[in-house]
Amino acid sequence: MYNIKLSISIFALAALLVACNQTQESKETPASDSLVTVPVVAVELRDTSINQAYKCYVDLKDVLVTSNASEARIAAAELGAALRKVKGSENTAVLADKIAASTDLSEQRTSFTALSNDVITLFKQSEISSGSIYIQYCPMANEGEGGYWLSSQEEIMNPYYGDEMLHCGEVKETIAKK
Repeated sequence: MYNIKLSISIFALAALLVACNQTQESKETPASDSLVTVPVVAVELRDTSINQAYKCYVDLKDVLVTSNASEARIAAAELGAALRKVKGSENTAVLADKIAASTDLSEQRTSFTALSNDVITLFKQSEISSGSIYIQYCPMANEGEGGYWLSSQEEIMNPYYGDEMLHCGEVKETIAKK
């Protein structure tokens, strides 16, 4: 247990140092370079249908981080199809369809809040084979009402604001292998 806590502490310190270096680099490089992500341990869920839904969800979240409404439509449609294969997730699939039907990035991000709340419940009840899922939160999302999302990395990459406020938020909870 001590080794795990030590490893987490070292990782957190390294992430802090990397974040500080990124802030300095952002003054010297274009904003698009700030979307570079660090390698993460792949998340695998035991149930293959739920695993596919998680991967599609992360794809949608990543596209929203880049503020690309047309790619978000495609990713949301794929997520909707994946969710339809998960028993009991039909209503959540409808939320993904709502994002897929919209061309407005602001509307997509608002719908993403409800979608995220639903899938957080789904993934909390699922068995993880490897990796960790981070439940992240931005208090400024949705006009100050806040918004949650899931990520496979601890680093905050905010889907509600993209590069406007890329690192706004915090990790609220970690879902890990039991």
